[in-house]
Amino acid sequence: MSDPAIPQLTRESVVAAHKLIEPYVHKTPVLTNTTISKLASIPRTPAELEGTEWAGRTPARPVMRLWFKCENFQRIGAFKARGAFHAIEKLKQTPGWLESGGKEKGVVTHSSGNHAQALSLAAQVNQIPAYIVMPSISPIPKVNATRGYGAKITFSGSTSVEREAVTASVIASTGAVLIPPYDHPDIICGQGTASLELQDQVSESLSSPNPPYTSLSSSQKERSLNAIITPCGGGGLLSGTALSCSGLPIKVFGSEPSYEGADDCTRAYNSHPTDAVRIETVKSLTIGDGLRTPVGKIPWSIIYERMLVSGMYSVTEDQIKSALKLVYERMKLVVEPSAVVPLAVCLYNEYFRAMVEKEAGEEGWDIGVIFSGGNIDLGKLGDLLNGA
Repeated sequence: MSDPAIPQLTRESVVAAHKLIEPYVHKTPVLTNTTISKLASIPRTPAELEGTEWAGRTPARPVMRLWFKCENFQRIGAFKARGAFHAIEKLKQTPGWLESGGKEKGVVTHSSGNHAQALSLAAQVNQIPAYIVMPSISPIPKVNATRGYGAKITFSGSTSVEREAVTASVIASTGAVLIPPYDHPDIICGQGTASLELQDQVSESLSSPNPPYTSLSSSQKERSLNAIITPCGGGGLLSGTALSCSGLPIKVFGSEPSYEGADDCTRAYNSHPTDAVRIETVKSLTIGDGLRTPVGKIPWSIIYERMLVSGMYSVTEDQIKSALKLVYERMKLVVEPSAVVPLAVCLYNEYFRAMVEKEAGEEGWDIGVIFSGGNIDLGKLGDLLNGA
């Protein structure tokens, strides 16, 4: 891959990535849902807050108009196709890679499923061998899809340390080039292209003769997004989104599951205002299986050290299940648990809701919510929804 020691990634870096991958990825739709936006804007009752860390607080009264970027309709069913295709295109441009037999040696990565599928597809399109290290607990549909794109799979333990150790052995035996799932500039810039599209799509919708959310005032119709919130696992999507919004009046927020410490970035981000330390290990079996990894070094440098992300928030497993059920019932969309974590924050995290109320006032905010993917094990869907 290209040298990760890039001094400064910018919005222009993401724009360039979008031009490079445009022939290979879908421009996914942006949907609205009046009912869900109303639910996000209704104060929670004191009874709902009882037994939570917000018990006794006055419920927040935010006004939110939510715009859903549906990356569940992306190739391989997730945003990860963007980063994978960008990484491959940049690799093809690397001096000496082709001449040294790089195409025959192939590429390798470790992933629980979505990046695995994405890299396998990008490699297949370019006729490059792909070697994928997957945790043995990866969802069966993601394993089958990865194998279906022609990749050779090696299984590992579930932690990032275990994945990386097996990946190193595959590299040693094949000479394949590592395409990391999130901790590389090429991946980050590719993932940020979803936000670029989202910004343009919302602006276009707001300026149309019949925009969604018809109660908007004329001054509001002239605006675009006020904020974007994404899931955060390794941080590639979140940091790429932050880059795409740098220099713009759009705030960016991250969201994570809190179960078994999967909220590593949230905990680190909120631990100290000036010199927080990245948490490097996570061992969680949250239902948001795409978010079980610790935030990467390069994403962290964008999220926290450059302060391009305005806040990090987490939600419980039950809140993720409730948001998942709401999307299935009201939007009729197939999304995975990881994808609805940002929506769960909008609906249930009182810190986030109070912040929106304070900063947005009565006019409220137009908030982009990135649905990161839709690769769910349908055999387990009933258990997830019945538990909501």
